[in-house]
Amino acid sequence: MIVPGHADSVGTASYYGKEMSGRRTANGERFNPAGLTAAHRSLPFGTKLQVTNLKNGKSVVVRVTDRGPFRRGRVIDLSYGAAQAVGMVSTGTAKVKIARLEPR
Repeated sequence: MIVPGHADSVGTASYYGKEMSGRRTANGERFNPAGLTAAHRSLPFGTKLQVTNLKNGKSVVVRVTDRGPFRRGRVIDLSYGAAQAVGMVSTGTAKVKIARLEPR
């Protein structure tokens, strides 16, 4: 369920993948490129987000485990698995809508 009162944000997503496999994320977990995780600059670790590719309508639910992106103009970095789920691996970036999900 999307959290009431939290506006959706729209921006450019990128992804990071196999080159980071096994490295520690900012929350201390080991990065799994096939996992459904993301890096966000400020949201608390563990926050679940629904990320929707605005070009094709595909969406995925990810969990924030890392900090980033550090490239200007980007709002979120997705794991390779999440990028595959929303269909952005071939393009490298995509315009996405991000909605914070209510904890269950």
